[in-house]
Amino acid sequence: MSAETQTRSPFILARAEVRAVERVSPNFVRITFGGDDFDRFGTPGDVYDVRIKIVFPPASGALPAIDRDTDDWWGAYQAFGEEERGSMRTYSVRELRVNPEGTEVVVDFVLHLEPGLTGPASLWASAAQAGDEVLIVGPRRGRESRGGIEYAPGEASKIVLVGDETAAPAIARILEDAPRDTRGIAFIEVPVAEDELPIDAPSGVEVHWLPRGGAAHGQRLLPTVLDFLGDTGHQEIVVQDAEGEDLVWETPIYSGSGEDLADDAGTHGDRYFWIAGESGVVTTLRRHLVKDLGIDRAQVAFMGYWRRGVAMRG
Repeated sequence: MSAETQTRSPFILARAEVRAVERVSPNFVRITFGGDDFDRFGTPGDVYDVRIKIVFPPASGALPAIDRDTDDWWGAYQAFGEEERGSMRTYSVRELRVNPEGTEVVVDFVLHLEPGLTGPASLWASAAQAGDEVLIVGPRRGRESRGGIEYAPGEASKIVLVGDETAAPAIARILEDAPRDTRGIAFIEVPVAEDELPIDAPSGVEVHWLPRGGAAHGQRLLPTVLDFLGDTGHQEIVVQDAEGEDLVWETPIYSGSGEDLADDAGTHGDRYFWIAGESGVVTTLRRHLVKDLGIDRAQVAFMGYWRRGVAMRG
């Protein structure tokens, strides 16, 4: 690792070209990106739930001409007017492929195409073709301090991963990068059974897919997780409204709401919980786990990826 790499921003801005598009299920499209800039991107085998930012072209089709060598990519992006800079959304990396021909980044997009629920990212992904271009902000290869990764089980003997379809790619990547002796369980709610996609999980981790089949978000996930945890008093679960501008984001070492963190915030005891997805569902689970079941918040990462009925930015 060069000294320059360690002093540069932990993120790079890459111009990415679509190499392949595959509709892998009714509600997922898998898009493979490539480009010379990706030779500086990510740490193979150590991706986990890393977050990336994707900039989609504006109506003109022309991506903002940002200096990709800048360390202030956010300031450079903001310097463009709204009609010029396009739309930015946050995603997880499903796979990072490094081979002699170069590096490729694979992203699984959820296609929210129902009236009132769709946005620029879903619309772009639904029509993407080889040769289309976007900008991607992601981790700089070789950095010792890697940003964008929340999964940190520490010495916990078991993991519990919970999420909806937006969290499914991150859960899959976590399980495929996790040590092969990892033990635990994963619950993934998806729209339909055909959205159950292969995951090369450790043999000691059970993966449970929960198709909604037309039910509301969380109606399969919440009771299943609470039953697993032994909470029998949840016959009529009401998804808590996630109020405010910010999505819920509470990890053992960070509190988006300003909660005091314990001195042993990085210690997870026997179990470590990673929970992500629609913010109202995540907030409801957080209440049950921490307030009703008495699980120490230092054992849990709760992350609202999106909010139903709200067009998210960034």
